[in-house]
Amino acid sequence: MYVGTLSFDLLLGDVHSLKEKRAVVRPLVAELRRKYDVSAAETGHRDLYRRAEIGVCLVSGDPSHIASVLDNCERFIAYRPETELLSARRRVFSDEDED
Repeated sequence: MYVGTLSFDLLLGDVHSLKEKRAVVRPLVAELRRKYDVSAAETGHRDLYRRAEIGVCLVSGDPSHIASVLDNCERFIAYRPETELLSARRRVFSDEDED
């Protein structure tokens, strides 16, 4: 079993309040879940209205499947006009990894 995680640090465009931030971030999270069948959530920068951190997680028996899905998620976020991708951090864990 393999678990892949991907965390995005985003700078949001024309956003001036937390309410406007939610209007940008919630559809991104929902689309990641729907389109790529992953678990996704806003995981950081919750008190800053121009920054967002979105976390994505996927479990699979095939590490190449994880790499492919996470690549697609990263491309999806990178090419969104309403956000600027500052960084993406990816990790893949195996159930055989040492604790």
